[in-house]
Amino acid sequence: MPSSPESDHADTGDDLAARNAELQDRHLRALADLENYRKRSARETERRVAEERERLLRDWLEAVDSVERALRMTPDAEGLQAVLEQMEAILARQGVARAGAPGDPFDPERHEAIGVVGGEGAQPTIADVARSGFTISDRVLRPAQVFVTRS
Repeated sequence: MPSSPESDHADTGDDLAARNAELQDRHLRALADLENYRKRSARETERRVAEERERLLRDWLEAVDSVERALRMTPDAEGLQAVLEQMEAILARQGVARAGAPGDPFDPERHEAIGVVGGEGAQPTIADVARSGFTISDRVLRPAQVFVTRS
């Protein structure tokens, strides 16, 4: 039996509604994909910026090491002491803090043991610091190289 003009319009209307629903679904998926891409890109950019910042701070630590070595050779150099204090103030403004001082408990995640010295105790402690360690936001930027007491 031939179809009537009303049923042709109904079929076309149903087809259009289905096509519209399909296009709406594709549109919403594309928007979600775009939002996910934006978030992923933002996270990647933040990660790269943080990595570069930490690389620059580690380079700065090499200069701090040089000034500290110079001060060990000439402890009464007031000018060098002032430079070191200024460098440490800059690091502090960047959220960088020293990690590891004599008497602190030894933490293998924050300290690198380069030697063992005499002494007895319940747990290993830092006896001396060969190279200062630094943290940033509770993450190790550079571990301290330390001499530890025997436990």
